[in-house]
Amino acid sequence: MGDPLHDAGGQGHLAPSLDSTLSQRPLQRVAVFCGSNFGSSPRYADATRALGRALGERGIGLVYGGTHMGLMGVLADSALEAGSDVTGIINRRLHERGHLHTRLTRHEVVADMRVRKARMGELADAFIALPGGLGTLEELFEAATLTQLGDHHGRAAKACGALNVGGFFDPMRALLDRAVAEGFMKSAHNDMIVMSADPHQLLDALANWQAPVVNKWITPTQGTGS
Repeated sequence: MGDPLHDAGGQGHLAPSLDSTLSQRPLQRVAVFCGSNFGSSPRYADATRALGRALGERGIGLVYGGTHMGLMGVLADSALEAGSDVTGIINRRLHERGHLHTRLTRHEVVADMRVRKARMGELADAFIALPGGLGTLEELFEAATLTQLGDHHGRAAKACGALNVGGFFDPMRALLDRAVAEGFMKSAHNDMIVMSADPHQLLDALANWQAPVVNKWITPTQGTGS
């Protein structure tokens, strides 16, 4: 699959439908998806630093895409400075371009983007998306889809969230609301992606999250609420 690990020296929607019978375990590692660009406002980097600090303060390890580019580099730097254990998963093409962050706790070089996502999912107990582009959104939706289907490696369902910096993810929520209204998904699976503008509130919500008890399929007479 790639080289082994190398050691190197809100807003709203915080309470989805829960299954109180499912056991919880502390968050040990969180995978974070975010932009390899900085965005048009300093608030994106500021929020990214705040999340990195929050992870370190709580003793939670970071799993991310392994590069020094954009918000990804900001995140790794802040998490490392706060004492977090940081694992980077980088695909071979980006590694060969010199994009690897050189101060990570450890890293893996994997074959391609698909393997990169799968490996991050294996290592993480939960997922957070920061503002980003196509790759960030695709990664969040894949993680949420695997949770909806109960198909995560080693743990059927894993919590998924978004740090809603300046309302960045409000249009995403509106799109999911539309999917519910049009009968393509259930409301519990919309609420399943927790959102907050505050990193500590978001981490609390992910730590306390439990999976919805409903399945994904909707019969013509059933509606989207159950």
